[in-house]
Amino acid sequence: MSSMMPAADSVARTMGSVVAKIKAVADKANRLPPRVVAVSKTQPAERIAAAYEAGMRHFGENYVQELIEKAPQLPEDIEWHFIGHLQSNKVNKLLEGVPNLKMIETVDSEKLANKLNKAILSLARPPLNIMVQVNTSGEESKSGLSPEDVVSLARHVHTQCQYLELKGLMTIGMPDYTSHPENFLCLLKCREAVCRDLDIPVDDLDLSMGMSGDYEQAIEMGSTNVRVGSAIFGARDYSL
Repeated sequence: MSSMMPAADSVARTMGSVVAKIKAVADKANRLPPRVVAVSKTQPAERIAAAYEAGMRHFGENYVQELIEKAPQLPEDIEWHFIGHLQSNKVNKLLEGVPNLKMIETVDSEKLANKLNKAILSLARPPLNIMVQVNTSGEESKSGLSPEDVVSLARHVHTQCQYLELKGLMTIGMPDYTSHPENFLCLLKCREAVCRDLDIPVDDLDLSMGMSGDYEQAIEMGSTNVRVGSAIFGARDYSL
């Protein structure tokens, strides 16, 4: 037990620092603090448990197999966010393996939305929260649909997928935020367009934007959901 304490103390300390900084940025911008999703990919269950014990409840994972292996080892009231590219053929595996999956932030096609909707019905699960992922930077290396297609997919989810709850839009901005603030501005415009088309209040849709390197700027621009990994857990060890 004692050998695990330094790691636990480190996670609790860095997490506390990040949460305090996020609150300070939100206060300065006269905004409510966003939801913080601790990105725990490649992190062992022990370090996730340390963040949980320090008060974190939302955790984000990128890979289906990794998440379904970790989830049973950790408290059932964790609210898992899937934040990686999700292949249609892994939908059932994810939904069956993680009963406490709270959100899929990376829905980027009608095919995937339909697959999720059908799977939730067949598994008799409650409706699942989802976000539509938007590739606001136009980079081929990133998943997400083009801004021009966001309204169409959002409308499809809202009107045709009764077992999906459209909760927001998500993007991954370019690494150098200072030179590319238009990535976040684009997501704001997408939200306005979706809300206008669906006739819903803007505040009803979350904006998931901002990670360890740019969450301050994202909060200033209105992010309501930030995904923070290395700033909490430290640099990832992909050899594990």
